[in-house]
Amino acid sequence: MEFVQFLWGVLIFALVVLLIQPQRRVLQQKRLPPSPKKLPFLGNIQELLGHDLPHVALQRLSKEYGPLMLLQLGSIPTLVISSADVAREIFKAHDIVFSSRPQLYSAKRLSYGCNDMSFAPYGEYWREARKIAIIELLSLKRVQSFQSVREEEVDFVIDFITRYSCDDPLRPVDLSELMLSLANNVICRVAFGRKYDGSEVSIGNGNGNGKAKFFEILRATQRLLGEVNVADFYPWLGWLLNKLNGLDARLEKTFKELDEFYDEVIEEHLQQTSPISNHEDLVDVLLRLQRDPKQTIALNNNQVKGILTDMFIAGSDTSSATLVWAMSELIRNPSTMKKAQDEVRQVAIGKRKVEETDLPHLKYLKLVLKETLRLHPPVPLLVPRETTEPCIVRGYEVPAKTRVFINAKAISTDPNAWGDSNPNEFKPERFLICEIDYRGQDFELIPFGAGRRSCPGLNFAVLLIELALANLLYRFDWSLPYGMTKDDIHMEEAIGLTTHKKIPLLLLASPRTA
Repeated sequence: MEFVQFLWGVLIFALVVLLIQPQRRVLQQKRLPPSPKKLPFLGNIQELLGHDLPHVALQRLSKEYGPLMLLQLGSIPTLVISSADVAREIFKAHDIVFSSRPQLYSAKRLSYGCNDMSFAPYGEYWREARKIAIIELLSLKRVQSFQSVREEEVDFVIDFITRYSCDDPLRPVDLSELMLSLANNVICRVAFGRKYDGSEVSIGNGNGNGKAKFFEILRATQRLLGEVNVADFYPWLGWLLNKLNGLDARLEKTFKELDEFYDEVIEEHLQQTSPISNHEDLVDVLLRLQRDPKQTIALNNNQVKGILTDMFIAGSDTSSATLVWAMSELIRNPSTMKKAQDEVRQVAIGKRKVEETDLPHLKYLKLVLKETLRLHPPVPLLVPRETTEPCIVRGYEVPAKTRVFINAKAISTDPNAWGDSNPNEFKPERFLICEIDYRGQDFELIPFGAGRRSCPGLNFAVLLIELALANLLYRFDWSLPYGMTKDDIHMEEAIGLTTHKKIPLLLLASPRTA
């Protein structure tokens, strides 16, 4: 049996070599970007082994091979961009060429065959889906219409922290869990018309376990999207390994639960005789568009579910992670915390809470958010891209079907971009002397991406983050649990598509009266 397995191994390896050699000869004739030496079959995957965080390993490699670097990850040629200057050239001169997406194994399944916006390949469907998002789902008017939802959910969190801390002042608050719950509840009410936090009966089962069901699906989906998948580097072999290692079974289980959840939500909306909430939620909008004969593309149910997945996953994950990183940096920098609190308390003086109308006046708070996004971009490598045709970048040839990682973390912590010998220092004041912003026009800071594939939910996310952060600072004085110092705060990043703090943030909250 072992001899037969050995023969099969030799046969597969020989076949791989035969397939790779012609492609390798063609590539060698081109002037390709700098690259580390490749190993047979593995390519440069060994460069990432032993590193928990791919963006950290890629940043290290870019210091040796430059800000435009070509890797061979398995059978996939992969371009890595690690400087603002290279990003600027690509987005200014080659945005369309770099605007497609690779068909990633787990993402393809969980997005209903890439029928969402994040993972859809560049083409007619993606353009229509993005148009729907910008005009119907995430327009300024639509985002403003959800003001009461944001304010109510932030109020719930503030009231919970107040009761929790008054019961036992020495009991720390788990801000990591609370911020995820806040973001999830806002997204659920905006997208589905109600939240699933256990206070309401879960759709379809009547046992009141909405929170457990919702969180389980959410976390399983995020985990699958973030973990390394062999099929993404060896498409011709990965499907077999995924069956053997159990990933396919986990993927199908999560997809089934996600699909059943959407079916129940959609069915409830179709059968409602009165609005579920006092605003038109995103399911309402998509079902209305589905019935609209004037739509360029008639949305089917899978496309509706795919678009909802973007809201469901990206909307909650990135906002909660950013809030936790902001509070982590502030508690480690007491003078910065005091400046932010002094400003918030002056702007909202005499009020019970900070309202959205106060946010434009919180100039320093906005600097804190910028600096948080600079040091902790929610998706450090952004969502991978794929080139649609060959092009020339900085004199190097980039082949078609090349996967592209834009290392937003490496770019935003590049000393050359900031003229700073310590770019990893949390210093919101750096933005007082420069007008760099995170909206995709300044390539030194692109946590939401840039160009055609930038995040359309930026305005929605920023409003919630600013409102929640302002109220946390306004209503409470924060301190570390007994016996801890700021040096005890671990800032390690967890593995995943979105970078969360690996160890939950636990702080003591002391309520104050306005």
